[in-house]
Amino acid sequence: MTSLSSTPLVEAAPVEALRLSGLVKTYGSGSTRVTALRGIDLAIARGSFTAIMGPSGSGKSTLLHSAAGLDRPTSGAVHLGGTEISALKPRQLTAFRRDHVGFVFQAYNLLPALTVEDNITLPLRLGRQPLDHRWLETLLEAVGLNDHRHRRPAELSGGQQQRVAIARALITRPHVVFGDEPTGALDSRTGKQVLDLLAHTAKELHQTVVVVTHDPVVASHADRVIFLADGAFAGHLDGGTPQQITDRMSTLGEW
Repeated sequence: MTSLSSTPLVEAAPVEALRLSGLVKTYGSGSTRVTALRGIDLAIARGSFTAIMGPSGSGKSTLLHSAAGLDRPTSGAVHLGGTEISALKPRQLTAFRRDHVGFVFQAYNLLPALTVEDNITLPLRLGRQPLDHRWLETLLEAVGLNDHRHRRPAELSGGQQQRVAIARALITRPHVVFGDEPTGALDSRTGKQVLDLLAHTAKELHQTVVVVTHDPVVASHADRVIFLADGAFAGHLDGGTPQQITDRMSTLGEW
């Protein structure tokens, strides 16, 4: 009788949705060389809502872009859902981002000729993936647009358009949804609704959300706030109030 190997054929799913190891990013060379990230080590748990903050020039946008596979680190490793994306070839990385990474930016980037439903499901069509109708219905309900599914972006408010963008980011069930100032173009009331939706996404839909922001109110919705200064990790705060986050930011420099 042939003995079975003790090594599993499929590795257990990682606890972290995102892990950065010794992440360094430099631009230019010689006297013009700028180091944007200085050996960042960071792990983000699945189903969590994390905000990244820091003074202007602290490297927070570079960190987001490197973590999301939009920019390659100079050295170090980025693991998303157990895959080291920093080691992927360009075409592999493009396909991985399309299928496993969600993006929500300040600009909604919706296609005006498509309906709400078609905008949401566009990543699936581009990746030639099947549509899970139950998941689509869950997302439409979660973002409060079930009755607007056949409308086009021009018929929606700014907040509603951002909700479409969030649902689109979630349609592939990505390892992580990244947001770059996702409420920057919205008024405070609409921005709060979008933030509540992102928090709901993490807690109820078990999606991992990471946003870059300069707004302490936005960051206060997160489970954890990560602080950067001069391209390096400068601490974190769990469950902080806007005032607590503001106080911590004031110790890091101009912002």
